[in-house]
Amino acid sequence: MRPTLRDGDACLVLWGAPPRPGDVVVARLPERGLGIKRAEFADPDGSWWLRSDNVGVGTDSATFGMVAATDILGRVVARYWPRPRPLRRRRVRPAP
Repeated sequence: MRPTLRDGDACLVLWGAPPRPGDVVVARLPERGLGIKRAEFADPDGSWWLRSDNVGVGTDSATFGMVAATDILGRVVARYWPRPRPLRRRRVRPAP
């Protein structure tokens, strides 16, 4: 899958906005600091499975596990630099 965002892209984030499956989110990642990932699905306890759009290079929940809902800081809604464009939710597979 092609990455949605690249290093150096400037984004508009709705801080505090709850994620929905398929959204690009800013999250505190375990032992990695902040990261931008795609929210796949939530467990009944509210933890989220996050996926990298660039699977060959990036890390995701397969590496660091589920991320607590309190660690999802906001939704990325648009890239405004270098070329502005809104981000769309991607259709995601149902939870296993």
